[in-house]
Formats: sequence, C-alpha cells, structure tokens
Amino acid sequence: MKQFFTVTGEGEASRLDAFLSAQLDGLSRSHIQKILKGGGVLVNGRPEKSSYRVAPGDQVELEVPEPEEPEILAEEMDLDILYEDRDIILINKPKGMVVHPAAGHYSGTLVNGLMAHCREDLSGINGVLRPGIVHRIDMDTTGVLIACKNDFAHTSIAQQLKVHSITRKYYAIVHGVIREEEGTVNAPIGRHPTDRKKMSINTKNGREAVTHYRVLQRFEKFTYVECQLETGRTHQIRVHMASIHHPLLGDTVYGPAKCPVSGLQGQTLHAGVLGFLHPRTGEYMEFSAPLPEYFQELLKKLK
Repeated sequence: MKQFFTVTGEGEASRLDAFLSAQLDGLSRSHIQKILKGGGVLVNGRPEKSSYRVAPGDQVELEVPEPEEPEILAEEMDLDILYEDRDIILINKPKGMVVHPAAGHYSGTLVNGLMAHCREDLSGINGVLRPGIVHRIDMDTTGVLIACKNDFAHTSIAQQLKVHSITRKYYAIVHGVIREEEGTVNAPIGRHPTDRKKMSINTKNGREAVTHYRVLQRFEKFTYVECQLETGRTHQIRVHMASIHHPLLGDTVYGPAKCPVSGLQGQTLHAGVLGFLHPRTGEYMEFSAPLPEYFQELLKKLK
C-alpha cells in the first residue's frame, strides 16, 4: 500500500524517519526504519536514508509491504457472554486477556475464543487478525466489549463509535484525593514523542479526546471514579487521569513505577457499561458487567 505526504513548514529540519513516525499512528519508528533500509521510501522520486532532513515542499512516498499474516486458530474458551444474537455478541472480558492477536500474543486472545464460539460468523472488515473486533480494551482492563458477527453490524457499530453516540462508562481507582465532584479532561492524545509504546497529551499531532469523570467515593490516598468517554483513543482514561495528576492505581506505565498495593497486576480499570443502537432493529440497548472480584476486594480494603 502506497501513501503520499507533502512536507509543510512544520516538518522543516526533521529526520525522515521522525517525520514519517509523526504522520503514521500505526507504525513504530523502528518499523519505518526497516522500510527505509529496504528502499520503500522515496523523497522527490529518490530513495533516501533515515537521517535525511526533510524540507518544506518535499514529496514523500511510502510503500508499506503487506504483512505476513500468521495463522490464527480457534480455541475453545469459557467466555462470559452477556448477550448474543445473529448480529452481535457482548463479552465480559477478564483481566489479563488480550483482545486480538498481535506480536507475542497469537493464542489465548478473545479473538481465538470468539472464532471457536462463533465459527464462521464474525465480521471481516478488520482483517484476519481482528475478526469481529470493532473496538478493544487493554489486556488488564476488564468489562464489556462488543464483537460483530457480520460486516453489516460492524459498519453500524463503527459509525456509532465514530460519531461518539455510544455510551461507555468505566470505573477506576486513581491515586490522590480528587476534591471536585466531577470534571472533564479535553486534551488531544497521540503517540508519545520519544516512547512509541506510550500515548501522551499531544497538541501537535494528537487526535481529539474527551473524558468526563465523576467521584464515587474518596479514600485516604485514593479516589474511586466513574469515567465516561466521548471519544475512544488508545489508553485514553489512563493518559487523561495521569495528566491531571491522578493516575490509575496499578498503572506502572503512566503512574508510579512501583504499585503501592502488593500483588495488583495492571491498572484498576473496568468497562462497566456499554450502550448502543442495535444495528438491525435500531433499538437502544445497554449492558453492564459487575466489578470483578479483585476490584471489589480492593475497594473494601481501601475503606
């Protein structure tokens, strides 16, 4: 697949690999450098190295080679199914489960389980690695997730996500005591400028992101909150709450490197409510998943 870019004044003096990395959210800088080494990038019709300094007016052509797709196998799993019909299936995802296959996780994912349960009935819009997947939640985030059984349903849910009409409420425990009863974080999110595995508040290259939060309970050193999403950027709640100095408890990526609660694995974040218009009937449907046991026990301890 070929992509074309024109360097504007903002890109002046940037390295070619850095310029492309800023333009492409889905490719790491190391991946871009491999493409450059293989001659897959032309500047003004000529191949250039990673260190080439782009200038305003440069025409950049990038050809991303088609990835070699590994074979993804169906695996029988005991899925916690909240609802299912011929178009959609809603799952209560447990902590530690990856949603779809990716490097290092080609088995044991939700997709592997869905392939066994739904067999051939999964949408194909997102390709062989993400059949049925229209949105995702992080590995250590629990709660409601919808998958689509056909392209008709997938298109409908994707459009609702695009226009921010889907109800998404998450529950989290954050560091510190939030004094106000509620608030909103409206700050664009994009790739971290130096750590490509992280996201950050990025006013230059980020995409619009809005999170509303509401205090449910205060503790001595922590606060239990409900977060409602308008948008659905990668790591949105984790980045937004960290940006106002209230990172999620257990989140060692955006919060303290050492978790203060012994044995806690990953951030305390639960996708509790998901509401949408059914793709076929147009009826508003809303589903909820109870807080997982570890989360409930943690709230009791904090009291």
